Amino acid sequence: MHAIIANWISIFFGSLFGLLLFAIVWMYITDVLQTSHAVRRNYPVIGRLRYRMERLGEYFRQYFFAHDREEMPFNRATRAWIYRTAKGLGGMVGFGSTNDMREAGSVIFVNASFPRLEEEHTPMPPLIIGAQCEKPFIAQNIFNISGMSYGAISKPAVQALARGAAKAGVWFNTGEGGLSPYHLEGGCDLIYQIGTAKYGVRDVNGNLDDQRLKGMAEQVKAFEIKLSQGAKPGRGGVLPANKVTQEVADIRGIPIGQISSSPNRHRDIGSVEALLKTMYHIREVTGRPVGFKAVHGSAQFMRELCEEIYRLGIDYAPDFITVDGGEGGTGAAPQVLIDHVGLPLAESLPMVVDVLMEYDFKNRVQVIASGKLTTSAYVAWALCMGADFVVSARGFMFSLGCIQSLQCHKDTCPTGITTHNKRMQKGLVVEDKAGRVAAYAHWVNHEINCLAHSCGLRNAREFKREHVRIVQKPGYSVSLDKLYPYAKARDAIIHDLTQLKGA
Repeated sequence: MHAIIANWISIFFGSLFGLLLFAIVWMYITDVLQTSHAVRRNYPVIGRLRYRMERLGEYFRQYFFAHDREEMPFNRATRAWIYRTAKGLGGMVGFGSTNDMREAGSVIFVNASFPRLEEEHTPMPPLIIGAQCEKPFIAQNIFNISGMSYGAISKPAVQALARGAAKAGVWFNTGEGGLSPYHLEGGCDLIYQIGTAKYGVRDVNGNLDDQRLKGMAEQVKAFEIKLSQGAKPGRGGVLPANKVTQEVADIRGIPIGQISSSPNRHRDIGSVEALLKTMYHIREVTGRPVGFKAVHGSAQFMRELCEEIYRLGIDYAPDFITVDGGEGGTGAAPQVLIDHVGLPLAESLPMVVDVLMEYDFKNRVQVIASGKLTTSAYVAWALCMGADFVVSARGFMFSLGCIQSLQCHKDTCPTGITTHNKRMQKGLVVEDKAGRVAAYAHWVNHEINCLAHSCGLRNAREFKREHVRIVQKPGYSVSLDKLYPYAKARDAIIHDLTQLKGA
């Protein structure tokens, strides 16, 4: 009898082990063959735990874990919203918001008592950058892809972003690492970023090469001179040696396997005058719009810029200015710079816009906002502040499947986005991720219009500062136009002063 029981137990556990083994093999094969989830593709079977824990966390975090909105640099609520949006699952939630509208700094849009009916909505008009140029750039959408260099991000990541941008009709900034063949896939609009090392458009001595600029102008819509970026003001771009592959080295014109460290500023741009003359020169050579990207520490630089434009003439004005907040991100930067240098966008954006308005240049110079703007609400906030466009890098990284593992500088990214490890890159399936990039871009651009309609506007281009309020303390908010009153044009200020003296 004991022998029979033992035999049945042996058969039972043998069958159980066989079923378990079959299940593991089945999951392994399924995970390797599927293309939707990079973590499961790179880490078969065990990668499933990440998604299981993510779902369980929704129910258990109220007992054991941090609040949805307490994580940094991006909290769970933000990441989850981007993941759902990129998958086309929409931004619907149930029961109530986890956003504390009493918290200082919270953004509250001023809804209209009688919002616009659907038949009153109008399409969001495109905006022309560099209307006075020989080859102006007609930008179709407000929300676009910020600079991400090939080398800092992987080949399939660049391919997916380029193809997704083409599908959604948004532009893609090349980043300072030069134009790779993968940026050209899909035929999206490209903005070429000229970093301090001038990768891709320099001669053997590191100076701007007019012939290279002309050749590049046939493939891109505009040029952006990068003075600084939010994560590392005063520090040039850094690409760790393990990311400088043969292909990256060829595109940038640098030695293979050596750290790529750009100068902390352009050697030929050491003044506002030099900056304006360099932009004028590039515009004359290429016929394309030219602007610059900078992090701001005060209004002094903008005032000097505008005064110099008055002196040189309006033709020397930039076609656009990309305002990067100190909260911006990057692949690699010293922590002391990323933590403590550069004004946040909430302070620098209205400052730049107001100075341009004061000198009456706002209609001539388009403003692009950059720095941790990943959701439609904060894109709309930037428009209210006075931005004409918004760009995001990390938001689009999340749409590719980034899980915020904070390993961008180590070449060990588990989702294949910021690594040149071929095995890890297999997890990032280009066609699948391109669809998610396009969906994310589409829905952000769609939702800012939904917010506009709620505020009684026909489209998002009509946003003004009076359409949003900023919470100062629990139970007390102030309209943005009261916090940052619109600046008068310089001529109007002079006229007012003259009238006052006459009185």
